[in-house]
Amino acid sequence: MARGGINKALVLKAKQALQARGARPTIDAVRTELGNTGSKSTIHRYLQELARSSEAPPPSLSEELGSLIAHVADRLVLEAEAKVSTAREAVARQHNENLAQRRYSEERIQELQAGNARLTEQLNDCQQNLEQLRDRYQASEFERARLEQSLHGLQELLEERANQLQSLEDKHQLARQALDHYREARKEQREQELQRHDAQVQQLQAELRQLRQSLLSKQDELSTLNRDNERLLVEARNTVKHQSAIESELAMQRSALQTLRQELTARSTEKAALEERLKQHNAERLRLKHQVQQQARQLEVLQARLVTLAGLTPPSEAAPPPSPAG
Repeated sequence: MARGGINKALVLKAKQALQARGARPTIDAVRTELGNTGSKSTIHRYLQELARSSEAPPPSLSEELGSLIAHVADRLVLEAEAKVSTAREAVARQHNENLAQRRYSEERIQELQAGNARLTEQLNDCQQNLEQLRDRYQASEFERARLEQSLHGLQELLEERANQLQSLEDKHQLARQALDHYREARKEQREQELQRHDAQVQQLQAELRQLRQSLLSKQDELSTLNRDNERLLVEARNTVKHQSAIESELAMQRSALQTLRQELTARSTEKAALEERLKQHNAERLRLKHQVQQQARQLEVLQARLVTLAGLTPPSEAAPPPSPAG
């Protein structure tokens, strides 16, 4: 860290260090030796004063020690204030970042909650459609069972009619055989029976045609119901797939919402930690300030002792020590 300022004692020390290394104590060399601190005009003025007073007696130990302690105290204060300022800027920057992240998280949570509501509404609609499809499927199954039962009854009736027809044809054959024996004697009776038999056969054939047409119609209806049933099954499967996709997306949205909530909790924890660090930095600053004050009091005591030991005049009559130059 750059020094707060330079004084004549520091310039003299830098000049002596350069001369000890065999280097020429120019303004730039002295400024480099001081850590690139101080203006060139101030260094030039101190060098001229040192050149004029090269044969003069060196400054007293109390003056040099007082100047050095004052300079060290100034540097301690500057370093403490710089540390506190840096910590405050870091905490403020982190606090602003936490606030921005928190606002972003809250907006994201609101968006996810709105999307969750929309998905829930879509899921309810799909469940209602599925219930309707199930009801229609159950109704179609019931109608199909009824038609199958009716078809079974018609088939039994058709078989019964076919058996009756076969029986009548057998009887007709027997009657024809019997009529061969009784052709002459019972010709008129045979003709009447034949007419009656033909009428019954025609009637049974007409009924058989009607039953076959009715059976074909029932089969067409059954085919139509089967196609409707297949279509309803396909719609039900598609609805179930759509519902599964919606539930998966809803689960992902809930997982993302939980992640954002965890991040918000972590940010809050970091904010609390930074606030605690700020409190520690403030406490450290107060401690350093108190330490500087103690060192200043110790400096006053040392100056008083030095004055007493040197047999100088009391501090009230002595000339004040030179103040450190910028």
